[in-house]
Amino acid sequence: MAKQKVVVTGGAGYIGSHTVVALHEAGFSPVIFDNFSNSKPEVLDGIARIIGEKPQIFEVDCRSKAELAQAIEACASDGQIAGVIHFAAFKAVGESTERPLDYFDNNIGSTVSLLEAMTAAGISNLVFSSSCTVYGQPDAIPVDEQAPILPAESPYGYTKQACERLITDAFNSSMPLSACLLRYFNPIGAHPSAAIGELPLGHPNNLIPYLTQATAGKRGPLTVFGNDYPTEDGTCIRDYIHVMDLARAHVASIHWLLSNPASCEAFNLGTGEGKSVSQVIAAFEKANGIAVPYSFGPRRAGDVTAIFANAGKAERALGWKCELSLEEALRDAWKWQQKLTEG
Repeated sequence: MAKQKVVVTGGAGYIGSHTVVALHEAGFSPVIFDNFSNSKPEVLDGIARIIGEKPQIFEVDCRSKAELAQAIEACASDGQIAGVIHFAAFKAVGESTERPLDYFDNNIGSTVSLLEAMTAAGISNLVFSSSCTVYGQPDAIPVDEQAPILPAESPYGYTKQACERLITDAFNSSMPLSACLLRYFNPIGAHPSAAIGELPLGHPNNLIPYLTQATAGKRGPLTVFGNDYPTEDGTCIRDYIHVMDLARAHVASIHWLLSNPASCEAFNLGTGEGKSVSQVIAAFEKANGIAVPYSFGPRRAGDVTAIFANAGKAERALGWKCELSLEEALRDAWKWQQKLTEG
């Protein structure tokens, strides 16, 4: 019997590539849609080293309705598509404040195009890559899915709110759609083989790749944005989740959708524990036995003070919870950086 396919938009990206591996290990046949605007084709070689074969790939821009419809139709011809996981998006909070129109066009536009293409091809199951940024600066933490959706702190956060609204409105219409809206917190780490990992193009916008590059001497000291927040050590607090735990959650979501047709639910994905930036730096130094060069700078536009997850709903419904520690994630991130440095 042929394996069920799962289309993964942005499947050559950071979280997408790890999810492709997890899907293959779970018995699915992942199909990547990517235009490599924020990833590199070499990622496919890393995936192949892990799973033993190159995944099927369609080089497509998800904003293009014609390209997307053609690729979806080609994949759906045998009726074996279990669902779509939609990662393809720009994702840097700070950058979104400088390029809001690009973020609206890419993130919201691609989601509209995808929903139309799925409907035309008769595909109903969608897992959407959302974010804890939909909560804005929450009134109380840890945050559960009943927390109010407050005004977004950045254009990036707004695009995730808008896409969730699009998907929910589509579900409430006559459109045949089932969806998981996965609100994840801060993915870090890499595959333990160091064959794939986070590969930001240009200047890193996330903490861990900047930290590892600074520690490897690839750039100047890490700038910690703000040490005057109302937290115990003055630095922002986040919920850091190993990317392999996050990848497993996407597989669990596909299984859930196959068992729960005509459903639309949001799930928080996180460890349930907040760590400050200073605590992460200290944990990295302890896990890897190396000092991190860093200094403090002014706050960054769009950053919230503190947020971490109540992920109980995901555990109850999806049968998923985090299994890997912060230290394991930081060791895997450093192993990946060392490979990049050697390469």
